[in-house]
Amino acid sequence: MASRKIGMYVFLVALFGVAALPAAAQSFRVQCPMTTITHPNVVTSTAGEPAYNGPTQFTVPATAPAGTDGGFVTPTTGTVNGAIKCQQISGGDGYSTMADGNQIFMFSFGPLSGLADVAAGHPSTQFPDVFNTPYPGTLTRGEPATTDGANSGALPWTGAPSSVFTPAFSWNGAVGLAPDIAVNVTVSNLEEGVVASPATVPGCPTATATANTVTAWTDAPSGLHVNGQVVISNAVAEGNTPTPAGYAGTWTVSCVATGAAMTPDGFNEYAFQYLDTTSTGTPVTGLASDTGNDLAGYASSPGLIDGHVDPRPIMDIGVMNGNIPAPLSAFDEDDEFFLTLTNVGMIMRPDLFEQHTVHFHGYPNASSFYDGVPDASIAINIGASFTYYYLAPDAGTYFWHCHITPPEHLQMGMVGQLHVRPRQDRVPTNGNLYTYLGYQNGISEPSSNPVVDLRTVCNPGRDILCSASMPAINTGAVQGQDKLGNSQRYTYNDGDGSTAYDVEYPIQMHGFDPNFHFVGMTFNPELFVDMKDKYFLLNGRSYPDTVAAGPQATITSDGQMHYSQPLPAIINIPLGGKALLRLVNLSVTEYHALQSVGIPMKEVGFMAKLLRDQAGNNTEFYTNSINLGGGESLDVILDASDDGCSAYAGSGCSAKLYPAGSTFYVYTPQLDHLSNDAENFGGMMTEVHICKTVTGGNTFGNTCN
Repeated sequence: MASRKIGMYVFLVALFGVAALPAAAQSFRVQCPMTTITHPNVVTSTAGEPAYNGPTQFTVPATAPAGTDGGFVTPTTGTVNGAIKCQQISGGDGYSTMADGNQIFMFSFGPLSGLADVAAGHPSTQFPDVFNTPYPGTLTRGEPATTDGANSGALPWTGAPSSVFTPAFSWNGAVGLAPDIAVNVTVSNLEEGVVASPATVPGCPTATATANTVTAWTDAPSGLHVNGQVVISNAVAEGNTPTPAGYAGTWTVSCVATGAAMTPDGFNEYAFQYLDTTSTGTPVTGLASDTGNDLAGYASSPGLIDGHVDPRPIMDIGVMNGNIPAPLSAFDEDDEFFLTLTNVGMIMRPDLFEQHTVHFHGYPNASSFYDGVPDASIAINIGASFTYYYLAPDAGTYFWHCHITPPEHLQMGMVGQLHVRPRQDRVPTNGNLYTYLGYQNGISEPSSNPVVDLRTVCNPGRDILCSASMPAINTGAVQGQDKLGNSQRYTYNDGDGSTAYDVEYPIQMHGFDPNFHFVGMTFNPELFVDMKDKYFLLNGRSYPDTVAAGPQATITSDGQMHYSQPLPAIINIPLGGKALLRLVNLSVTEYHALQSVGIPMKEVGFMAKLLRDQAGNNTEFYTNSINLGGGESLDVILDASDDGCSAYAGSGCSAKLYPAGSTFYVYTPQLDHLSNDAENFGGMMTEVHICKTVTGGNTFGNTCN
């Protein structure tokens, strides 16, 4: 690999001297706005996604929004669909542990937000109010495994088959995020009350200043503005003279000098004023002056969350913290998604100045700038961050990978999954699915949202790529509840309920060639022609590790345990229920097959498209096996309900065929893929549990009762 890198050096300099220049100028930083023009109202994690009541309406604002010239449309209050979601990941290296006990070196993405959710088997995508919450302490290397007390494998999550472990680490904010103090100046003089000659404060009260008006002179421009906040901090001047009591605190600026201000001791500086009051508004007077010693205190703006980060925790958490697969991304149609990639470098290969990108393979991007292909976009250098932006267009299961030397980086582990949830999930209770799909497709609109949103219109006659065509028949299906008692979820905007499910499990199909990984770690040239997978993985694990609950930890070269493979592959289905499997294959060398003996597979989507023809006829079908090539995704429902068996076994068949407490298997029929390198009886296999009830959520980390 080293020789290859040297051979490409001239080409890389020429290419990235232009293409990667913006990234080269960066340092670590994240972006997660609370509001945007598209989503002008704050939507919190507590409130959740707003219900879908029809297309978003737009108007031209009478007054141009601040900082713009206007002339564009903005969403009408009360009709805005979707929200803002954010995520931060690292690009670097790490280790994983295979089912035969061998450790494998990886290039990999790791979580830098949603750490607790990732450990629980959930996406690390967050609402802004969660993402923008700084950690209330000091993060240590290996988090969250360090705080959770992980010591080996899946312990302590699976101390016994019936044990339930409550992790100690529960924070899901952005690693490194810290309040940014934009202004910090030295206060040379502090005085309360009337400003006496020779002191001046142009444009502010002096002789008429009230008894509780505090004037602060500073040695540099403060950048403060009227009605803004200022923080006064104590200081100790020469001669051990401290700031007098009563000045320290956070205050509201009442006036800023319009020109040079003369200090009480005769120097031209800058000045501002504030009113000293108690929390109830009572004026505070009688403060002692602090003048003539050149250091009366410090004035700063309050810390604001604006994307500023402290690099130390990012390095502490991001280095050697790679996951296989990469942290899950999940959001809803109409969402704006901000994904920050931070390149922390590779400790095991410090000779490689490896760049990384995020390429959403097959995802319908509006701009190549955010596509992650360095030829048309940019690559992220070590020590830099870049925020990708997406406006979610179509529901479905997608996948992503690093696009720097793709065969190498994919084989080494830089692969992940993204899924977009449909608007149909947000249809109000008892809403007719066919009617609401008509709202989305511009066929008919409610009186509250009368104008069609052209971004969501689907007309197969004009657009053969239309992703949500109307079903041929209105089945009368309405929004109800699933087997877990929650609002019914769907794979796609189907309009007839045909893609409904109760639980969902994203599964990444992949493989590792241990020899390729070894030479990649030991500074040897990699022989791509000899690449041959010998470990076959579901969510980064081979059987029996696929059925171990909770995250799997690996000790790395920094001496710490890290959650290397956070996703199990256990499939828990409530009695008479349906499980959506979001299957993705990003293998470099292999086709992968999976089969289910016992529970039928209902294939409802392929490559993030609903299986339906242009005339609205569903082309979904039942099968017991599927095949996926590299760079393909598939949506399959394991149907343990009467829908999957009544045609041949009659009503009530599911209770007889799939009783609570029974176990089935999903596994590959490719016999050489049922191995862990030289060890047999492993590979791509997992268990399906039929449960009386499922509690604790509708995905990994839930409990089968």
